[in-house]
Amino acid sequence: MKIIGVIPARYKSSRLPGKPLVDILGKPMIEHVYDRAIQSKLLSNVYIATDDQRIFDVCEKRNIDVIMTSDKHSTGTDRVAEVAEKLDADIYVNIQGDEPMIPPSSIDMAIKGLQDTNPPTVTCLMKKIEVATDLLDTTVPKVVINDNCNALFFSRQAIPYPKGRVGVDYYKQICVYAFTKEMLLKYRNMVQSRNELIEEIELLRYIENGIPVKMIEVFEETVSVDVPSDVIRVCKLLGGD
Repeated sequence: MKIIGVIPARYKSSRLPGKPLVDILGKPMIEHVYDRAIQSKLLSNVYIATDDQRIFDVCEKRNIDVIMTSDKHSTGTDRVAEVAEKLDADIYVNIQGDEPMIPPSSIDMAIKGLQDTNPPTVTCLMKKIEVATDLLDTTVPKVVINDNCNALFFSRQAIPYPKGRVGVDYYKQICVYAFTKEMLLKYRNMVQSRNELIEEIELLRYIENGIPVKMIEVFEETVSVDVPSDVIRVCKLLGGD
């Protein structure tokens, strides 16, 4: 079975311009993500997918497999779908380019989760929120799941509201998604949903179109980079300080 990992990387970012190339302990962030991804036991190949010549050139210089894609894509998953049209595989994994600490084992869990789902549609990682700041931070997407571990909704707010007597666990979305080729190409042909545009969380497009998103719980911590303070935090964690 051929399984391709794709790391979407665009230069423009409202909160942190040039984010994929931001320096983390002497290497661009995108290289940290790539180095983690190639340690996966299940991925056949890993590619950076970008629309920016600066990112493309850095990847080529560092012998990182890179593909130039359109600059018209709304989301990273749309960019991965373009890669699926160019490269044939059984499964594609979207590994967000702002996850320099992603454990390779977590990538494998997203893949295994998809392989174990019948019929296979889409899987996404989640982790229980253990730090109060993550619960309040609107840059950290949260997910509500049903009893079958399918996503009901993603939001940047803390949901569900704990009004009842039943205790509530909150989960944050870890942005690693696995798809079959069929589901990935379907995504590209679906119009962005209203809730996706409101929350700016791309997997809401599947939910709005009645396609289940199976959530896979992971337990290792990771820190995504969204704002400059995240860079400082990741440098400290990776540097052991």
